[in-house]
Amino acid sequence: MSNEKNYDPFLGLNQLSEMWDKQITGLLYNLANNNEFVRTASNGLNTYSMYLEKVRKNQELFASLMNIPTKKDVANAAKLSIQTEEKIDMLEEQIWNLQDSVGSITKANVEMFEEVINIVMQMKNEFQKIAQEVTETKKIREDLQELRKEIDRGLSALVREKTKKESDKKQDKELVLSGSNK
Repeated sequence: MSNEKNYDPFLGLNQLSEMWDKQITGLLYNLANNNEFVRTASNGLNTYSMYLEKVRKNQELFASLMNIPTKKDVANAAKLSIQTEEKIDMLEEQIWNLQDSVGSITKANVEMFEEVINIVMQMKNEFQKIAQEVTETKKIREDLQELRKEIDRGLSALVREKTKKESDKKQDKELVLSGSNK
């Protein structure tokens, strides 16, 4: 059994590919050293590129007439799509940043509004106290004015009485003086 050889198909394929590789490499080496072949190949490539350019232009012309997108149009659309996607990603990131900043601003605003509300409430309470004090002050002023009027009336009555008493005294004096002269 050991004298029998196993057939390996990959070994045969490997030998065949190495043989073709050597032959093709030799052929290409011989052709590359041949100036006439290089000139002919160069002319052929130039002609081929010229016809290829004409075919491309004709394809674009027919595609534009038939309203069919060309390879160039599809490439431009793909490029625009990629740019749009990048811009959307940037906008999405900016929106997230704005949401974060709005959240922090909102917290700051809420704190500020609470502080403003507290100050307004304090001012309202103080205003009510001041309004009460003003009302009390007006009442005290009215009371003082009434007292002043009463005092003025009392003083004028006293002055009248005093004047009357003085005039009565004068009359009495005159009567006494005039009675003693009689």
